[in-house]
Amino acid sequence: MRQLTTAIHPDIDHLDNKGIVKRNATRAIVVDGEDILLLYTERYHDYSLPGGGIDEGEDVIAGLVRELEEETGAQNIHGIKPFGIYEEFRPWYKDDADVMHMISFCYSCKVDRELGETAYEDYEVKNGMKPIWVNIHEAIAFNEKTISESDKKGMSIERETYLLHLIAKEML
Repeated sequence: MRQLTTAIHPDIDHLDNKGIVKRNATRAIVVDGEDILLLYTERYHDYSLPGGGIDEGEDVIAGLVRELEEETGAQNIHGIKPFGIYEEFRPWYKDDADVMHMISFCYSCKVDRELGETAYEDYEVKNGMKPIWVNIHEAIAFNEKTISESDKKGMSIERETYLLHLIAKEML
């Protein structure tokens, strides 16, 4: 799978003598015309691709399907194709490490337009996550406004906005 980019958070100036925790994740790209299936998160005031961490020993595609079903209620997931890898280094605020090295395996796929029931974890409910079909250009503009104006933004918004721009350029 192609490497899309490597992003290094501005708070990380080097990796020498740093404790690094590695996390593999998946991101699902589901496009229907100019609409894209995203998660709106009220806490961070942003749109993001469905996806998340791959469990220990879990196949990447199985993780993609599981996350997509849990977070959006997607049904009839098919036509899965590799899109690319987004690699990032960002601060980690837990005792076991200083830096998180996240590798996001991004895949495009198709699903039925009508979504089923979600199965959110407690923190996802508290963050106000909800799946939504939205015009990709509106989602990009929304995220860019959040980046420039909001103090609520999370660390993942730059990744998500980068990916949305690339998806719009290559898939529409």
